[in-house]
Amino acid sequence: MDITTTGARTGRPRRIEIWFYRVDGEVYLTTQPARRSWYANLLRHPDFTMHLTHGVRDNLPARATPVHEPAERRRIFAAIIADLDHPRHRAYIAQPVEPIGEWLARSPLMHVTFTD
Repeated sequence: MDITTTGARTGRPRRIEIWFYRVDGEVYLTTQPARRSWYANLLRHPDFTMHLTHGVRDNLPARATPVHEPAERRRIFAAIIADLDHPRHRAYIAQPVEPIGEWLARSPLMHVTFTD
């Protein structure tokens, strides 16, 4: 899927392709450990548009909330890593996936709430 965020510094729309993850019925945005401009954009401007681009096509207004609480981050990342560390996963991420400590220390994590 794609998301359109508002640039943190420029205020301009920024559209990128990104993976989303479902954990316990909730939707999250994250990546392998790294700094990401989409995360900075969502911290500054949490309202964004999620564009469904495969199969069903739609534009969904949404709001991002950073997940900072350590136990919650650990629970969510453990579920995501367990899914990614499966040999038949289609995310094309090298196996095995980086240890959870790296994700906890260096990965952005946003909870998505649909606003429409």
